[in-house]
Amino acid sequence: QVQLVESGGGLVQPGGSLRLSCAASGSISSSNPMGWYRQAPGKRRELVAVMTSGTSTNYADSVKGRFTISRDNAENTVLLQMSSLKPEDTAVYYCYYRHGIVSVWGQGTQVTVSS
Repeated sequence: QVQLVESGGGLVQPGGSLRLSCAASGSISSSNPMGWYRQAPGKRRELVAVMTSGTSTNYADSVKGRFTISRDNAENTVLLQMSSLKPEDTAVYYCYYRHGIVSVWGQGTQVTVSS
């Protein structure tokens, strides 16, 4: 059974940076998609960034050029480096892993961008 645990959220001022980390346990394949979604209050959960097989990445338009996703397959971790943060980046960020038709989610970590 796959389990995901996020860390690294917190409060940051606009223009600041944060790095989120997700540690996966269980049967993890480096060829399966793994990445990050977020959900702001009153809004639907949305894709932030995901790595598919190999090193292929997909980013939401709103974070391109500011966020970078990386993956360490040996450690079964995925990182999200967030820079130039904006108040609209405030949300709960969820780690995500998919194998076949099954999606696995972490418990989420709060990111708040505010002065």
